[in-house]
Amino acid sequence: MNKTVIDSPIGKIAIFAENEKIIRLELKTEQKADSVKTEKVLAEAEKQLFEYFSGERKIFELEYEFSGTEFQKSVWNELLKIPFGKTKTYGEIAKEIGNPKAGRAVGSACNKNPLPIIVPCHRVIGANGKLTGFACGTKTKEWLLGHEAMQKGETV
Repeated sequence: MNKTVIDSPIGKIAIFAENEKIIRLELKTEQKADSVKTEKVLAEAEKQLFEYFSGERKIFELEYEFSGTEFQKSVWNELLKIPFGKTKTYGEIAKEIGNPKAGRAVGSACNKNPLPIIVPCHRVIGANGKLTGFACGTKTKEWLLGHEAMQKGETV
C-alpha cells in the first residue's frame, strides 16, 4: 500500500492506494507524507482533490476499490448518485437501496465510508435537515456543503 498526504482547506488528507486503485482517504489525518509516490493514481487523486477544493471539479473520475460489506457497498454506490451541491436524507438513501427501514444502518455505512469526499457521504443529512453525523465532524461536513453551495452560486 502506498500513500500521499496533502494539505487542504479542511486539514491534511491522507490518500491510500493499492494496485493502482484508491482504497482509502483519511481526513484530518496525523499521517506523514511518503517521499515516493509509486502509484500514478495517487498523483491523479491529489490533482482531482485540489480541483475539487478550487471549485474546478464536481465529479471524481478515479479508479477506486471499496472494502466493506455488501450493504455498505450498496449505500456507498447510492451516495455516488447524489449530485454535487445537493443533499439527501438517510431515509431517502435507505428507500433507494430497497430497505426503507434501514436509515440508521445507512448512517452507520456512511460513517464507515473509506472514501469521504470522493464518495460524498457529507451530502447525507438528517430527516429534519440537520447536519447529523460525519466521521470528521459536523464542522467539516458544514464546510464541504457550504463549499459546494458556493460553487453552484447558492447561499447556505
